[in-house]
Amino acid sequence: MPVCVVVGMQWGDEGKGKIIDLLTEQADVVARYQGGHNAGHTIVFDGNKFILHLIPSGIFHKDKLCIIGNGVVIDPSALAEEMRKLEQAGFDFEGKLVISDRANIILPYHQISDVQKEGASGDKKIGTTGRGIGPSYADKISRMGLRTCDFLDENRLRESLGAHYEEKKNVLKNLYGEDLPELGALFNQMAGYREMFVKYLGNTHKILHREIENDKRILCEGAQGTMLDVDHGTYPFVTSSNPTAGGACTGLGIPPNKIDKVIGVVKAYTTRVGEGPFPTELHDADGDLLRKEGDEFGATTGRPRRCGWFDAVVGKYAVDLNGIDQVTLTKVDVLDQLDTIRVCTGYKYKGAELDGLPADPVVLANCEPVYTEYPGWKTRTSGIQSFDLLPDNAKRYIDGLEKHLGVGFVLISTGPDRTETIRQGDLF
Repeated sequence: MPVCVVVGMQWGDEGKGKIIDLLTEQADVVARYQGGHNAGHTIVFDGNKFILHLIPSGIFHKDKLCIIGNGVVIDPSALAEEMRKLEQAGFDFEGKLVISDRANIILPYHQISDVQKEGASGDKKIGTTGRGIGPSYADKISRMGLRTCDFLDENRLRESLGAHYEEKKNVLKNLYGEDLPELGALFNQMAGYREMFVKYLGNTHKILHREIENDKRILCEGAQGTMLDVDHGTYPFVTSSNPTAGGACTGLGIPPNKIDKVIGVVKAYTTRVGEGPFPTELHDADGDLLRKEGDEFGATTGRPRRCGWFDAVVGKYAVDLNGIDQVTLTKVDVLDQLDTIRVCTGYKYKGAELDGLPADPVVLANCEPVYTEYPGWKTRTSGIQSFDLLPDNAKRYIDGLEKHLGVGFVLISTGPDRTETIRQGDLF
């Protein structure tokens, strides 16, 4: 099975970083297919903790090729800073990193627009990170974007920056009262990143097709999760791209018939960051415990995450939407102290049970979860590496989740480190 896509099944923050890191052991190529530096993948090994925002997780393994695909939007300063930190930690990029020459660039006016628009939204905020991701994708769709291939020639870079400069300058000034740096200063800033980009730019479509033809194992990783997908998530409280499995095809140029396997990552409870409906959200001591024990604070922003019970309606939706073949379950150990654990198995709206996930965010926000209760196990599971060694009640809970989702768990994480893992099958 040469091509595998890993997708988050909730609102992101499911622990994909660790799972991708483990999968990378069996892969030859790790390719990021969407999103920007608004997402963070946390990797823990050998007592060290790394947070990646743009660089694929394969950078921590020898002899792995890392690809940033055309579906990613890149902030040059953020990428340069991330690369600098990794180089200081002893990780090398030579021959290991290729950046698509078709990826779009996040420019300073995207960040200004993002922050100002969110600030002016009042009680209708989306909860963005203010990093310019949405405006950059908007310009991409409007055919006004700057792409990495524009860095190949200084004259082309200057021309591309100037094409829409006056429009952006006037919009920011008239709408938000913000001044855009002069075109010359903006050009000099972007030109300063030319060497970094040109060095790693390549036709990633061609590279991936060659690797597939050579029967290499390709691991496709996205950011965020299914419920933040711009088409299929809790719109408008979503990201600006497609974290779902189909996003790997458009974001990397891999044909659908070359995708052999989709692995979902789901947390043993549910979290989300920012605004938007969250039917199983907890506003009590149990929610506080999940946040504390799960260290539920954004890897990129540090924002506290909203916490709630496992939502099997969301999970089954993700299984069906992505065509998930196997699931990996994370953060089981976070539940160790709970007396009772609840799982949402359905929604009621105005007294009537709904058939699946509603599209209307107002309806979803006013749904009443239908819960199934499981007894807690009240003992430590952190670091357990065998399913047989888990407490009986933990086994019952995990078996119950499998039945609700209709898909088995191939891996169960009992802690953040690579070694704190129960393997129940071949991941690839």
